[in-house]
Parts: sequence; C-alpha cells; structure tokens
Amino acid sequence: MKKKYLATLLVSTIILTNAGTVVAVKADDTDSKIAAQDNKIKEIASQQASAQAQVEALQSKVDAILAEQASLNAENERLQAESQSLSQEIQKLAGDIVSRDEALKKQARSAQTDGSATSYINTILDSKSIVDAVSRINAMREIVSANNRMLGQQKADKEAIVEKQKANQEAINVVEANWKKLDDASQELNTQQAALKVAQLNLAAERATAEGEKNALLEQKAAAEAAAREAAAAQAAYQARQAATTQMQQQPVATLLTTGGNVESTVSAAPATEAAAAPAAATYTYDASNTYPVGQCTWGAKQVAPWVGNYWGNANQWLYSAAAAGFRTGSTPQVGAVAVWTDGAFGHVAVVTEVNGSQIQVLESNYNGNQYVGNFRGSFNAASSGIAGYIYP
Repeated sequence: MKKKYLATLLVSTIILTNAGTVVAVKADDTDSKIAAQDNKIKEIASQQASAQAQVEALQSKVDAILAEQASLNAENERLQAESQSLSQEIQKLAGDIVSRDEALKKQARSAQTDGSATSYINTILDSKSIVDAVSRINAMREIVSANNRMLGQQKADKEAIVEKQKANQEAINVVEANWKKLDDASQELNTQQAALKVAQLNLAAERATAEGEKNALLEQKAAAEAAAREAAAAQAAYQARQAATTQMQQQPVATLLTTGGNVESTVSAAPATEAAAAPAAATYTYDASNTYPVGQCTWGAKQVAPWVGNYWGNANQWLYSAAAAGFRTGSTPQVGAVAVWTDGAFGHVAVVTEVNGSQIQVLESNYNGNQYVGNFRGSFNAASSGIAGYIYP
C-alpha cells in the first residue's frame, strides 16, 4: 500500500515538473513574439518616417514650381500690358514721323522746282516800303522757324521711337523667355507630381494594417510608378526635342538658301524610341546682331534678312516700325522682301525666297511650332494667305 502511494507521489511530481516546464516554454515563446512584433512596429515606424520625409521633400519641390509658375505668369501679364501700351505709342510716333517726312520732302521738291530762294529775294526787292520789306522778312522768318521746329520735332520723335522700340523689344523677349521657363517648369511639375503620388501611396501602404487594403494600395502604387515612368519619359522626350530645336536654330542661313530651306535635307532625326540625355538648363540670350526671341518668327526673319532692323517688336508691329525707319512697304511680293501677317495676337513674318505668279515660297521660323528656320510649306498663294503687306530691303 505504501509502495502504491509512493508511486503515485512520484508520478504526480513528474507531471507537475513537466507542466511547469511547458508553462515556462510557452511564456518564453510569447515573449519572443512580442519582441518580434515590437521590432516590426519599430521598423514600420522607421519606414513611415522615411516615406514621410520623401513626401515632404517632393511636396516642397512641387510647391516651389507652382510658386515660380505663378510669379512668371504675373510678370508676363505685366510685361504684355506694358508692351501693348508701348506698341500704341510706337504706332502713333511712326505715323507722325512718316507724315512729317512727306511734308519735308514736298517742301524740298517745291524749293527745287519753283526757285523759292530767288522768289524770297524778289519778294523783298519788290517791297513798296521799308515797313513792307520788314513785314515780309518777318513772315519769311516765321516760315523758316516753323520748318526748324518741324525738323526738331522730327529728330526728337525719331529718338523717342528708338527708345520705346528697345523697351518694347526687351519686354517681348522677357515674356518669351518666361514662356520657355514655364514650359520647362510644366514638364518638371508633371514629373515631380507623379513621383509625389508614388511617395504618398508608399506612405499609405506602410500605414495600412489590413492585408487586403495594403494589397490594393500596392496595386495603386504600381500604377502610379508606371505613370511616373511615363512622365519621366515625356520629360526626356521634351528635352530631346528642345535639344534638336537648338541644333536646328544653329543651321547656317547659307545652307538653307542653297537647299531652298528644305527641312528634310537639313534634319537627321534620331529614332523615336531612343531616349536623349537631359540637356543642361536652357538659357535664352539675345545678341546685338539679332535682338529678337530665339526661335520666333521675328528672329528667323532677321537671321535670313540681316538688313531688318532690331527692336521692331512683335510681327504685327513691323510694317509701321519699318516705315518709321525709312523702309518702303507695299502689297507686291518680291524676292528678298519680308512678308508680314498682322492677324492674331502677335502676327507673323517670313522672308520671300521665290515668286512665281501668284505663288510664293518663304523661309520662316515658328511655323507650326517649328522654332528654327526652314521652308515648311513650299509654294502657296500669297493673296489668299492673309499677308497684310511687304517690307522691301
């Protein structure tokens, strides 16, 4: 009986010992899981902080680009209003100068044909008395004085129009440079906004706790990454087009005249699938020989016809600016003349290279968005194209 109790006691002791061991093992396992979960939470928190920093950095870039765009747009509005005001003043001065030139020329022709100087002397000699002679001399002095005042006003107006034309051209050039900056900023904004979307979704995915929600967010992230790649590719293509345009702007005019300005003979296009390296940030400069915005039609006309004056403003200002500078204008096309269109906000200019009856050919820039010089349209009917007039060299 004692042996039975002893055996029972031993068995009970063994069971309790094993039970204690199992409890201890289970406690250790739970602690390790808690520690692992703590580590995972810390890791996720660290990833969230990193993703949040990326979001904030990209948001800062986007905000800076938007601020720059707003500033450039505001400056453009101010400069365009200033250019419009200057254009009206230039047009009035040009009209006064041309009218006064005609009056002075008529007086000069009159003096040559009717012998005005001799007539003045005879008028004095034919005076009936000293008082009559003095009166006639005073009258002639008044005529001479009026002519001198007219000449003085003509000189002052010509000096004023030059200054206003320079100010107008500077405003036009800054507006054009700002537009190019806005184009560049728009491309950069698309890229940064796409990257920001990826970063935001990445942050949301890290914060998600439910596996299904996280998977959905990861799918959105994958789509956003694809969109970001497309935006980056679009920006690279834009930069490649800008680089190609810059290369075409440097084509010698002599080559264009030799080939008739045929663009296909001067362009060697790279395959569309090739990604061009991103060029350095573009700068837009205007030298003393051609003050017009690079790539615009006014710049192209000056490149082809160096006799064209600087500071004539937008294309729709060229006819009266050229007339004020002493150039002939008319309605008949001639090889070497500048054709002027005045429709639209800015108008258009091109240099005539061939006249064949009613058909003409021209060299021009910024036709259909091609910001370099070329013969982009071959022969066309001059009368039906809307040409307002021609400026002759």
